[in-house]
Amino acid sequence: MRREWTVSEAKELYNLPFSDLVYTAQQVYREHFNPNVIQISTLLSIKTGRCPEDCAYCPQSAHYQTGLEKNPLMQLDEVKAAARRALDTGSSRFCMGAAWRAPHDRDLGTVCEMIAEVKKMGLETCVTLGMLKPHQAEQLKTAGLDFYNHNVDTSEEYYSKIITTREFSDRLDTLQHVRDAGISVCCGGILGMGETADDRISMLVLLANMDPPPESIPINQLIAIPGTPMANADPIDPFDFVRTLALARILAPKAWVRLSAGREQMSDEMQALCFLAGANSIFYGEKLLTAANPAPEKDIRLFERLGLTGLQ
Repeated sequence: MRREWTVSEAKELYNLPFSDLVYTAQQVYREHFNPNVIQISTLLSIKTGRCPEDCAYCPQSAHYQTGLEKNPLMQLDEVKAAARRALDTGSSRFCMGAAWRAPHDRDLGTVCEMIAEVKKMGLETCVTLGMLKPHQAEQLKTAGLDFYNHNVDTSEEYYSKIITTREFSDRLDTLQHVRDAGISVCCGGILGMGETADDRISMLVLLANMDPPPESIPINQLIAIPGTPMANADPIDPFDFVRTLALARILAPKAWVRLSAGREQMSDEMQALCFLAGANSIFYGEKLLTAANPAPEKDIRLFERLGLTGLQ
């Protein structure tokens, strides 16, 4: 039976002694997943830069001077080659991101071709393209899309401090279009943007109370990019990051909770704590869209040390 969480319940969990919170998350984790198996995804930027949105954390925004080179939509053969490399290195899901406010119908057909070709390789598919209209979500479903990523980023209360070019409700509308089309939802947020613990808790309660909750919840640590308004943001306390991830596991027990952006700045010990707290998905590869990510060889060594294996 589905549970409706309250903010006060979630706050009580978040504020447990650290070992009690992680223990609770680990118990929930083991009820629904093998805790020694990690789902591995690869993320490819299929169209980079000059996005008209003003997301304060994003180097791809046209509002900021970050030195990022603009690139048009990739060719199909390039995407197929990247997907083949992802499959060969152990990924089970291939994610494609395009720096659009919303895709034009003229471009969506090409993206659908990419989805269909990647599916033929036996990979799960995910795209993040910005806001969608209902007919666009239906078109992606017909192409065989498994997941659509559209993060809420933070709490509804803090959202306007981060983004002004679209409303929080716009995010929710796109998520509903995705759900109505029968596509699984990938939706999470970014920690370390100046938000409070209450903002993090509020965001997770909102996600957990969706009907159904997202099948995938990426938890990102802010990568402070020079040239963006977040360039000098104070980093989140590592234990607060793990607390948030553990809370995500408890509130959404059946979701893939992904340890996403920011792993390049995390120690092996911090990542191990995240896995202990219920993270069971990562992005693999040396780049996440435009940001650095640990080299695959480093992840392989960490998995070996922790006795973890990739989902087959």
